[in-house]
Formats: sequence, structure tokens, C-alpha cells
Amino acid sequence: MNKKNLLELCLSPDLGGLELYMVRAAKALDDSLHVTSVINANGKLERYYKESSYAYEMIEKKSNIFMFFAAKKLAKIIDENHTDIVHLHWTKDIPIAVLAKKLSKSKPKIVQTRHMTMTRFKNDFYHRLLYKNIDLILPVTNQVKKQLEKFIPQDIRPKIEVLYMGSDSPNPLHVKDIEHIRHKYKMNGRFIVGLVGRINEAKGQYLLIEAIAKLKERDIHAYFVGHEMKKGYIDTLQILAKNLEVSERIHFLGFMDNPHEFFQICDTIILASKRETFGLVLIEAMQMQTAVIGSNSGGVVEIIDDKETGLLFEQGNSSALASAIKNIYNDRKFLEKIAHNGKQKAEKLFSNKRQFQTLQNILEKL
Repeated sequence: MNKKNLLELCLSPDLGGLELYMVRAAKALDDSLHVTSVINANGKLERYYKESSYAYEMIEKKSNIFMFFAAKKLAKIIDENHTDIVHLHWTKDIPIAVLAKKLSKSKPKIVQTRHMTMTRFKNDFYHRLLYKNIDLILPVTNQVKKQLEKFIPQDIRPKIEVLYMGSDSPNPLHVKDIEHIRHKYKMNGRFIVGLVGRINEAKGQYLLIEAIAKLKERDIHAYFVGHEMKKGYIDTLQILAKNLEVSERIHFLGFMDNPHEFFQICDTIILASKRETFGLVLIEAMQMQTAVIGSNSGGVVEIIDDKETGLLFEQGNSSALASAIKNIYNDRKFLEKIAHNGKQKAEKLFSNKRQFQTLQNILEKL
């Protein structure tokens, strides 16, 4: 069987779980399909391709004003690569992908992995035009699937099939390596609470700072890993920590290309987002057998079985988050139990190999 030509598309200028999932998908599918990635020339993804053998192209997309020119270039790339399928990830890329399909000679099928929630009806002329030109949507949770079925009219609704995201399980660190990293960051003797994600209000860093302030145990420290989305927001969080008199227990480590080592030096990983569609960071931490705590909303409830594979707390409630942290701080056996169970669930349901094999099968059948 001839290999299909796949174009992985993500013109997001940011760097987070959505963007990195596109990179992982492109590389995982490269053996079974002819894959070319198209990324934003003004974004942060080129570092993952520049010194590799994986094919990629860049399009300059600064605003929707220049969408036609970006779509025209994308159409040219589609035709040059005889593209059979365009697989997109960022919702804002839908108009460009559809317009490029119209402008191209190849007329590829369009598949969207839906990472984000949908909250309003798509029954106007513009959205009807877009969605009737999409062939398949792959929501990352059952919750998102229900939203798509609710808000996209049936007569234009693409085929929908749930596909969880997966993650690799790297080799665990040796005990001495963990001790070395903890010593490097002056973590020795501390109970380490980690939060990995974009540094912005939606990810809930402020909520964890408030929770730390409610915990009287001075050896509980919070460490934040991620890219600051709006300059000055870390300063805002540091002022909050100072006002709550917990500055010495709040630490910002910046962005890490590979956070798996960080997961292993933490006692627990927190996901405190206001609304998280999936929660890939939880999967990654669970695979490293680190206990996880997440807010009881969005796709998190499809990952964490409360008190079995992790802990859930009331979304937006810093007191409930503080209580969850204290539960595992006071009971090491309980912490080890949910960490062990979490690892088993992650390996069974959320492995990269399993999910990308399913994605490959789906795309090959289109």
C-alpha cells in the first residue's frame, strides 16, 4: 500500500501542550506516512525541527488580515507535496486550512484534533462554510465530543471520533540523580509541589500560591515551570506571594524543554487550570509515578479517578487544593498508592505508542 502524504499544521505562535503534541504526532507518524509539518515562522516550534531529518515548512502568519496570503502559500505547499490529508491542531488554523483546500489542486481531506472546548453554536454562514469542509474531528475527551455534537449542526457536522492524547514514558532517574537535581535547586528536606504549564491566569498558578499560604507546614514549597505568556505576570504572582507572606516557599524555574526529570523530583504535580480540556501534564507525571492533583472540571475527570489514581479538588477553591496537598503530605502510604495506580492507568490508556497507532489507523482509512 502506498504511503499517504500527510501535512501536520500548527501556526500557533505559542509553545505548550497543543503545539508540542503536533510535533510528537508528526514525528511518530513519519515512518508510516510521508509527513511534512507546517509551522509559524514567528513561532517557537522550529527548534524541534531545525537540526532533525523531519520535513517542515514555515509560513508567516501575523494576523487574520494576511490570512489569504498565508492560505495561498499553504495551498502551494499542499500541492507541491501532493497532500492527501491536512491534520490541524490549533482552532484558529481552520479558516486557513479550509481556504487553502479551496485554492489547492489536491483538495486534501481535513482532520482536526480538537484540543479546546466548544461553547457556542456554529450555525452561522461562516461556520457552516468551515465545518462542511472538515472531514473528521478528533476530540481529546468525551466531554469535548459532547460539545461538538451539541454546537455543530448535524447537517454540516464532520465525523467525530474521540482520541485521547498520549505521552512517552522516559527511563526513570536513578536515586542519586534525583538527589543531585534536588540539591541543585536547594530542594533538600522539602515537600515539592510542582505546577507545569504556561504562566498565565488561566493555568491557576495564583491558586496554588493561595493554597500554599493556607498550609502552615513550612517545608511545603511550590515550584512553577513554564513560559510567561504576558510579560510582568510572574511579577504579579510574586507580589501575591509576598502579600501572603510565602515568598520563600514560591519558586519559578522557567521553561523546560523536557519536564520529565522535574516530574520525578516532585512529591506531587498540580493541575489547577480554570478549564483544562485534557491535561497532558497529568499523564506525563503519572507515567513517572508521581502523585497528581487536579481540579474537578474538563477532561481532568476522565484522567483522575479521585482517591485512586490521584486527587480531585473543587475548581477554583484554594482551600480545597490546600486540603488535597495536606492529605498526601500527611500520609505517605496514600501518596505512594495513588502514584502507583496512576502509573498503571497511564500506561494502559495514555501511552504514545497506543494513541499514535490509533491515529495512524484512522488517517490511513480516510
